Order: sequence, then C-alpha cells, then structure tokens
Amino acid sequence: MHLFSFTLTYSEIVIILSVALLTGMAKTGVHGAGMLSVPLLAVVFGGQLSSGVLLPMLIMADVFGVWYYHRHASWQHLKILFPWAAAGVVAGTVLGSYLNDSVFKFVMAVTIIVSVVIMIWLERLSPDRIPKQKAFAAATGVAGGFTSMVGNLAGSVMSVYLLSVRLPKNAFIGTTAWFFLVVNWFKVPFHVFAWRTITWHTVLLDLLTLPVILVGAWLGIVIVKQLSDTMYRWFIIVMTLIAAGAMMI
Repeated sequence: MHLFSFTLTYSEIVIILSVALLTGMAKTGVHGAGMLSVPLLAVVFGGQLSSGVLLPMLIMADVFGVWYYHRHASWQHLKILFPWAAAGVVAGTVLGSYLNDSVFKFVMAVTIIVSVVIMIWLERLSPDRIPKQKAFAAATGVAGGFTSMVGNLAGSVMSVYLLSVRLPKNAFIGTTAWFFLVVNWFKVPFHVFAWRTITWHTVLLDLLTLPVILVGAWLGIVIVKQLSDTMYRWFIIVMTLIAAGAMMI
C-alpha cells in the first residue's frame, strides 16, 4: 500500500498501528510499552529514521498524558533535569549520526539492561540509602536526553531516577509526562534540520495513527488504576526487561 511517500505492506501497517497503541499506553503509565515500540518500528524503517517517525506519535501521546496527569508532576525534580537533558539531546544529535542500525540496537539494549539492574538494586535499598545528590540527577538528565534523541528510549533511564526518589505512582507518571513533552518538542528541530528524519510525509503518516494512540492512552489509564505503588514499580521493571529482550532479538 502506498501512503504519502511510503510503500508499506499490510504487515508493516499492522506494526505501525501496534506502535501507536503501545505509545499511547506508555504515556499514561505503562512505560515499558513505549520501549517495546522502538524495536518494532525499527523493523519497518530502520534505526535512525524510525526515531523520526516515532517522535510525532510520542508528542501527540504526550499531550494526552500531560492533560490527564499534569497536576501530579514534581517540578522540584523537573527543574533539575531539564537543562541536563537539553545537553544530552545535543550530544545525541552529534554522536547519533555515526551509529548504524546494529550499533544502535546494541547501545539501546545495553542501556535498558543496565537501567533494569539499577532499578532492582534501588528497590532493595532502604530509603535513607537512596542516592539524592544533584550529580546523580544531572547524570540522569544527560543520559535521558541522549537516549531520547538517539532512540526515543529514555523511559528506562528516567524510571531509574524517578524510582530512586520514591515518587508515588501518579507523581511518577505526571513528572514523566511533563519531562517528555518538553524534551520531545525540544528534539523536533534537530530531527528536521540535522537528521532530516521528520518531513511532511512522516507527520501525515503519524496523524493517521492518532485514534489508535488515544485508545492506547485509555488502556494505559485502566491498567495503572489497578496497581498499587509497589506493584507499579515492579511492573515498570518487568516491562523494561521485556523491552530489552525485544531490542536484542
């Protein structure tokens, strides 16, 4: 089937719609679902181009996530993270130009696996031993911006930081929603002018997925409401681990 400048098979269209569903779920709390969407879309478009195709989907889903959870955001943490995340996006723009698809998948898989290990370690620490230094927040911000730019995979990195500060479930989701809304809009000029992975054709293709994104957002809200704060933290860890496995296939 020919859509705008893309010639897609029916199986590829199913993959794109599945990614839209997972993206909507991710932005209302099912964060591992968003990481699963990255390797799926890379099957259709390859590594770098898929990150440009995915970004407008993420932005549309970000708006819904912020609308639903905006009042729960922790601006104390966001104000620390934003400047460092911007630096990470710039670094990702420069270094990401040199990553081929196989290196891209390897780097992202390692990032997710390391994040899972840290998440589990943090869960086993007593609250008074959780790292609270600003250097930890700065490193997380840079890593989040970098991985977000290179592969839209900052969800695992941000989960490490927000789990470490023991935010309640809704505050976790609201803070994440605001973080990615701002960072994803910041990334747009770099995708348009530096990497040229966002064009009118990719935007129009993404707009067709909006109804599916909204269905996914609704499903995410339903799932998250069933989980306690403790169950939610472990749910994120398990979903992140599944995403790492998918990336390494």
